[in-house]
Amino acid sequence: MMARTLHSVPVPRVDAPGSAAARARRSWLVPLLVVVLLGQMAVAMVTTAVQQTPTIDEPVYVATAADYLHAHRLRHNAEHPPLGKLVIAVGVAAADPHVDAAFTGDQGAAGRRLLYGSGNDPGRLMLWARLPVVVLTLLSGLVVFAFARDLAGPAAGAVALALYAVSPDVIAHGALATLDVPMAGFLLTSVWLLWRARERPRRCLPLAGAALGAAVATKMSALPAVPVLLALAVLALWPARRWRALAGAGVVAGAAVAVVWGAYLAVDPRLRWDPGAAHVPVVHGLRGLLVDLLPFPPAYRDGMRMQFGLENQPWQGFLFGHLYTGSRWYYLPAALLVKTPLGLLALWAAGAVALLTVRRLRPAAPYVLLPSGVLLAAAMTGARDFGTRYVVFLPLFLAVAGGCVVTLRTGPRGRAPGRGRLGAGAPAGWAVGATGLLVAWVAVSSLRTFPYYLPYANEAFGGPARTHVWLHDSNVDWGQDLGRLADRLRERYPGQRVWLVYKGSGVPSAYGIHAADPLRVPDGEVRGLLVVSDSAAAKARGRLARLLDDSRPVDEVGHSITLYRR
Repeated sequence: MMARTLHSVPVPRVDAPGSAAARARRSWLVPLLVVVLLGQMAVAMVTTAVQQTPTIDEPVYVATAADYLHAHRLRHNAEHPPLGKLVIAVGVAAADPHVDAAFTGDQGAAGRRLLYGSGNDPGRLMLWARLPVVVLTLLSGLVVFAFARDLAGPAAGAVALALYAVSPDVIAHGALATLDVPMAGFLLTSVWLLWRARERPRRCLPLAGAALGAAVATKMSALPAVPVLLALAVLALWPARRWRALAGAGVVAGAAVAVVWGAYLAVDPRLRWDPGAAHVPVVHGLRGLLVDLLPFPPAYRDGMRMQFGLENQPWQGFLFGHLYTGSRWYYLPAALLVKTPLGLLALWAAGAVALLTVRRLRPAAPYVLLPSGVLLAAAMTGARDFGTRYVVFLPLFLAVAGGCVVTLRTGPRGRAPGRGRLGAGAPAGWAVGATGLLVAWVAVSSLRTFPYYLPYANEAFGGPARTHVWLHDSNVDWGQDLGRLADRLRERYPGQRVWLVYKGSGVPSAYGIHAADPLRVPDGEVRGLLVVSDSAAAKARGRLARLLDDSRPVDEVGHSITLYRR
């Protein structure tokens, strides 16, 4: 009787770890993780967008976007194609600012006029202009996740998205109304679609071409990647369908060209273009021939000529405390060593090794590593050593590579990763543990710099408070802290005499800062608070250098502006 009673008691069913029911219960974890990662990224970017005053480049882009909306003309900022500014124009349209249609100044003056001289609220207008770029940055995160998931499964996608979502450079520039992150996102989308075109060419090849065109129509620095992506389009269908592979590359090229033309037509359907006061240099030699062969509107080709003209200028650079004129080929790799979290550098390298050594992933290595490598090489030859924003595509592409670290496995006898069949062993315990620790390290390092993402430096170089010792310009001080400076002066130094050397496009008086220029009076008259942007201090020579030598630092704002006592 007792035995029958015991056998009649229902026993709770325990699903095997790999059963369908267990997998169903776990299926919501990955979408939840995606939402959490993108949610924290959105909070970080919106907080940054709210707190930062306009950086040096932003007023030009915002004024150009407003000009597109109200005058429908290709006038300002011709050195960059219009698509990125059309994205910014979505936010500008929502802000509905007052635009002085009769203003005839240059693009820099137009930005100052729109923000500070037309009765608009500069903080509100800049926030609205930045929000479309924030949205694009979040959507690019979904592409990072999808690309890594396609290569190595949901775990790889989650790791890749985590690396992307906490990258200080991506957060910093994804929160600005600039063109660098949108271009990188469009380019990664094109490469991902080319990878998927191996299975769905009819659907993915035209979309890949459109995304490539969007990148080229946002920044001309995407052009070196065009032949690489056309070769990848051929590779996607080669060798089984050779003629179709060549035709597929033609489809990608045609769609890209159409998108570039469409961007210009969206601004002005009549494609009116008059350089006016803008100086368009004459470009000779191979560069001139390449410009003439571009199948793009005349305004695009003239913009290329302007870019080549800018490359011929003797710009000043600052690296590891050394001020120089010209450029250094190693500047960007050195700046990346300072500006990239140490754990992220390790996972980028390990992910690249995984792509090259794991048999199943080797076909994807050209798609992930080649475009970013070619663009990095092209950027290293540039004349403007201004910041890692010129290679902000690396955190996108190498996040995908970093996610592939989870594919490293050991076989039954502990074979080295990449030997034998990929599925022969279980994930290596060291790989799983190390990946988790490195991702956590990156996240903590990124969180510690909140909300000062622009001047981020990793722990090996002293953190964001020390970035100005090693680098300058958009790496640390891009004019973003004028509003914070105004708050600091009101809170701690009310009524004191202020002398200001500010590097940026903001107007100090618009934020309640009433300061004199210390370089316009004799040194002996400069007494009180001397406030200097760190980029100006890094490049200080002559009178400013003497003033700083005789001053004592007493405070700092946003890790980008230093206050001295004289």
